[in-house]
Amino acid sequence: MSGRRIAKIGPPIIAFIIFLAIWQAGVMVSGIEKWMLPSPLDIVQEAVSNGGGLLMHTWASVQLTLIGFCVGTAVGLLLACALHPMPWLKRAIYPLVIVSQNIPTIALLPLLMIWFGFGLMPKIVTITLVCFFPVCVATLDGLAQTDRTMMNYMRMAGASRSQLFWKLELPHALPSVFSGLKIAGTYSVMSAIISEWLGTDKGIGYYMVLQKAAYRTDRMFVAIAVVILLSLAMFGLVCALERLLIHWRRDNKQG
Repeated sequence: MSGRRIAKIGPPIIAFIIFLAIWQAGVMVSGIEKWMLPSPLDIVQEAVSNGGGLLMHTWASVQLTLIGFCVGTAVGLLLACALHPMPWLKRAIYPLVIVSQNIPTIALLPLLMIWFGFGLMPKIVTITLVCFFPVCVATLDGLAQTDRTMMNYMRMAGASRSQLFWKLELPHALPSVFSGLKIAGTYSVMSAIISEWLGTDKGIGYYMVLQKAAYRTDRMFVAIAVVILLSLAMFGLVCALERLLIHWRRDNKQG
């Protein structure tokens, strides 16, 4: 690991360790009951002792998150690509896209279950509604910021509309697209957890509901830690894909 990388991730790790140490010491000194506020060590011990069941629920949430994220990303990209070349359609549809984000997820889920049943479909629709918006908006913004000088030059060179899109507009918009994907990746985890609160028998969301009913605060903290790790993993996955696909941006930074 390079010195620059260590300098970048070192301070947050140190701050997190200090936070855990203060938490652990505070619980030990105050003598607060475990059911009210478990210590970090209590949480780790519970995670280890309940590892088998926790892994099963985590894997179910991972599958749901990935499916919903992929569908939401596809919908966002396709919608942005459809609206970009037709400004009149964008003016008509864009307000509806914004309105779709003002519907509370917890209120929408029961309706989706009435319409689509208690299977996978309502959960996928929920995650899609959450994920497609940042991808669509970021992609539209990226496509709108294409270098006009280069576009005029390619037009004078005889480039077709599809060549302009694939060779200029889309590559230029990729940094914006990945910004939207990073937001959607983190949102997808939380929306998957919320969708699991109703109508399922597995997943971290279902696990949280069970532990809340049993007043198992330590297991609730374990579930929260898993959600945080999954969100970080999704963010890291998108960042890795960005580094893989956008070579020219990395080369420019190095140059």
